[in-house]
Amino acid sequence: MKPLGRLAALLIAAALSLGALGTLRAQPNRTVRIGYVPVMIYAPLYIAIERGYFAAEDITVELTPLQGGSDSVVQLAAGNFDAAVGGVGAGLLNAAKLGLEFRIVAPMHTERPPLASPLVISAKRTNELKSVADLKGKTVSINATGAATEYWVYSALSKAGLSMQDITLTAVAFRDVPAALESGAIDAAILGEPFATLQKDQGTIAILADDFVDGITVTYLYMGLPLLRERPEVAEGFVRAYLRALRDLDDEGWLNQETAAIIEKYTNVPADVVLRANRPYYDPNGRIPLADLEELQRYFLERGVLEYTEPIDLAAFVDTSLVEKAVQALGEYAPEPAATPAN
Repeated sequence: MKPLGRLAALLIAAALSLGALGTLRAQPNRTVRIGYVPVMIYAPLYIAIERGYFAAEDITVELTPLQGGSDSVVQLAAGNFDAAVGGVGAGLLNAAKLGLEFRIVAPMHTERPPLASPLVISAKRTNELKSVADLKGKTVSINATGAATEYWVYSALSKAGLSMQDITLTAVAFRDVPAALESGAIDAAILGEPFATLQKDQGTIAILADDFVDGITVTYLYMGLPLLRERPEVAEGFVRAYLRALRDLDDEGWLNQETAAIIEKYTNVPADVVLRANRPYYDPNGRIPLADLEELQRYFLERGVLEYTEPIDLAAFVDTSLVEKAVQALGEYAPEPAATPAN
């Protein structure tokens, strides 16, 4: 099938799912439809909803749970979503090349060791699988085909002297990872927090590695051009509310019982587990690291899973104007200075 044919098929499939998403009814003018994966890294959406930041902008957010962030691209392409939050993976890059009209308007999360998306194994196999190097010839899962979590696997393998050709890569939803590890259907998996800590507490999984990336941002907030061009005031208000949530999650704002309770509501993982889980990081001023986008494109190009062979200009898909306006309205964020010890 030709590339444009693939995109058409993708759009048709997404359109057929419209009824299942409950979006057949007309959307209010100030409603923003967006998908999410019920894991911890999507905390900015949860915080902005629960603390009334979207409501303060007179915006209603319709959240739809998904298996992987790459699914949001399909729904955005079909017009079922107005915005999307998720990783820069093969699906998004292919859609950009094939003409999907969207813009990256803000970053989402960054990971630093210990990672909020660690590589895990069954707790029963810790004697057999002692390091990432032991995964040679094994099956490793990510949460969705072509997802940015594939870059996590690549990074873990590279650090251990292995390549993607040394494993079999498959897709398993985060919620199904423990059972798949238990049955032996997979040998290892990327598992998002707070589920990694929850399953570790329950004795079902063990952390194989959580230090294989440091500082790269792979997830972003995207908006479709219809939202940006036809309802610019809604798009601006959404980003202002989103940036307020990013700031709430900075520094000690993460270690907060109220924040953990909000994350519990959307992930169904107890707040005490959330507080002990490896945390993601967010830029409170919403800077978009173009170099990280280009690194992800480089990886997927080398993997040969893109519909093109030469890099495209990703800067053309970045719009920093909404974040700039939000920072102007809210003020530049600076962390509280550390207290000076008393003499």
